[in-house]
Formats: sequence, structure tokens, C-alpha cells
Amino acid sequence: MVWRDLRFEDLYRSGKEFELLGRATGFAALAMLTVFPLLVVVAAASAATHHGVAVWVVYGMGLTGSSARAVGQVFSAPTRVLSTTSAFSLLLAAVFGVTFAGNVQAGFERIWGLPAGPWHKIWRQAVWLAVLIAYIYAAATVGSVTRNSPAETVSRVLVAVVLGVVFFWWGLRFLVGGRVSYLAALPGAVATMAFLAGLRAFSGLVFQPLIVSNALTYGALGTVLIVQSWLIGVGWVVYGGQLFGRWFHDAWLRTWVDNRRGHRQPGAEARGQADGGPGTPSG
Repeated sequence: MVWRDLRFEDLYRSGKEFELLGRATGFAALAMLTVFPLLVVVAAASAATHHGVAVWVVYGMGLTGSSARAVGQVFSAPTRVLSTTSAFSLLLAAVFGVTFAGNVQAGFERIWGLPAGPWHKIWRQAVWLAVLIAYIYAAATVGSVTRNSPAETVSRVLVAVVLGVVFFWWGLRFLVGGRVSYLAALPGAVATMAFLAGLRAFSGLVFQPLIVSNALTYGALGTVLIVQSWLIGVGWVVYGGQLFGRWFHDAWLRTWVDNRRGHRQPGAEARGQADGGPGTPSG
């Protein structure tokens, strides 16, 4: 009875119809092939870190000690990466990155039951990709340059949460061209950040020891496989957060908004009659 009243079955059904695991796997594969090369270039050009994109991966997965060093050995880019990167290869990476953004947009549109956006709106995907990289850079850099005092830890967490909620809140609306309201987009953004926090905790408990053991057994390949598994989790979180947001909107938020509008309408009609407005009967 409680399961039916809370309508969790609808959430499970929507996730199954969306093929969440398959979408998350595709998200991870495209992220590794398209977004990581761009992150490597951005990290190499940054003066805030000296270990390339590895610092951001370590921060995102919540790694410490030997597992962090194993990831650093695989993903640290040499400082000469900028000089050896041609304009064509950078342009190619950006084009592939836009493909990744288009895949995310298609997933969001399917979750919210929206028709596909027009092809000439591809500029939205490029802007979203640029803001995504800026968000990753900002969140990870704040975490790597601050100290571990309690006050700075609290401030770092607050900044990360606010940045994440704002990005995912804005990102959904921007990718779908404003076809989802700000109010409807908010639960999904909050859920995504909550899921990301859970994934980070899970990564520290499960992926961290696996990285150490796999690095000893399989070398760099073992580390890459664990990072790829983590990216699948990130894809699950990004799409799962939107599925939760759509479910919450349909099951609870829409009813609340309709009730609020229903309560306001009688009062508005009464004020219109008192002021001689449209509700006043003609004599």
C-alpha cells in the first residue's frame, strides 16, 4: 500500500523504459573518448594544478593515498601537451565533445517526453559543454587548493553543492531550450547532487581499494577500468537524477502547483468583481 501510494513503481518503470544502465554506459564511453581529452588540455593550461586532469578524477572519486597515486600515474598529462596539440586535434576533440552534449540532451528530452530539438540549436550543446568543463574545473580546483580545516571543509562542501545544483538546474533548461520550467527542473538538480554525494562515498569505500588491487594485478589498464566503472556511475547519477526530478514533478509538484492555482483563482475573481474588473456581471 505504501509503495503504491508513494508511486515508486512509476519511478522504477520510467527507469526501466529509459534503459538507464545502457544509457549510463554510453555516457561513460563518450565521456572517456570526448570530454577527457578536452579536460587534459584545460588542465595543462591551468596554473592552479600541477598534476593535470588526475587531480580532478581523484577529487571526483574521493580517493586518497595509494589509489590517488595510481590514478595520478595514469591520467597526469605532461606539460608539453599544449605544444604538441595541434589546432585540428583540438577542434576535433571539441566536435566530439559536442556529440557528447548532444547525447545528454537527447537523454534529457526523452526523460521529459520532449521532441528532439532542431539541429541548428547545436550551439546550445557547445555552450553547455564549455560550462560543464568550467564547472568541473571550479569544483575540483576549490577542493584541491583549500586546506583541511573544519571551516574550510564546510565552505568547500557548500560551494560544491551550490555550484552543482546551479549547473544541473540551468543545464537541463538550457539544453532543452527552456521547455522545462525552473520549478520543474529544481528537484532533478537537487537529486543529482545528492546522488553524486552518494557515489563519491561509494567510490571511497569500494572503488578505492579496487584501484589499488587492480593496479597491482593489471597495471594501468586496471586503473582505467575502475575509472570507467565510476564514469558509468556518474552517467547513472546524471540521468537518474532527471528521472527522479520528472517523477517528483508528475507525482507531487504538479499537484501542489495546481492546488495553489486553484486556491488563488477564487480570490482573484472576487477582487475583480469588487474592482469592477472582468468578473463583474454586466447590467
